[in-house]
Amino acid sequence: MRLYSYVVARDYGFAPNPFFGYSTLATCKPWIRKCAQIGDWVVGTGAADYGLGNHLVYAMRVGETLTFNAYWNDERFLLKRPSLRSSLKQAFGDNIYHGSADGNWCQERSHHSHRNGQFNWTNLKNDTRVDRVLVSDWFVYFGRSAIEIPEWFRRGKRETIIRGGRGHLVNYVPGFAEAVVAWVCSLGRKDLEGEPMEFRQELARIGNSTRRRG
Repeated sequence: MRLYSYVVARDYGFAPNPFFGYSTLATCKPWIRKCAQIGDWVVGTGAADYGLGNHLVYAMRVGETLTFNAYWNDERFLLKRPSLRSSLKQAFGDNIYHGSADGNWCQERSHHSHRNGQFNWTNLKNDTRVDRVLVSDWFVYFGRSAIEIPEWFRRGKRETIIRGGRGHLVNYVPGFAEAVVAWVCSLGRKDLEGEPMEFRQELARIGNSTRRRG
């Protein structure tokens, strides 16, 4: 079992997407998506910009991996297809890539496309460099209710889950990853425990837009 840790720099409920019974990592973090195996764990810590630099945003155990096409066509994940006219949960759906008839990638209108629906080629190139989606049915997502990480899990270069920048951590001292997982499981929390940090800003933006149109 390996543990991958990184900073959730922008928390919209998009990467990861913790909605509709599964936590999925289908965009961003291509090297974690490439390397993580079934039984491994991925944890996201809070960003300093949110005032959550020493907090746990989410943890997920990898239970399954899928290609983008398999993810797109799987009935379990239809609600994770983005719908910008529906709820915020669906607006930030991460089931956005599938093959087109000409053999290229189709990027659905989503958080990773441009606002007018045109392809965002930068995001498409980064996301599809690894054709792999991580799926978890055992996860805990705290979002804006992120909890403080005990001091003994943030002490040294190989004994901390706090990345403090881009990239990710994975090479820990023996026994450290198991101790982190044991702590997460001991919390007695599971599934969706809090909303993403950016949800309220999105609600305010939508509300302001509606008032301007009125």
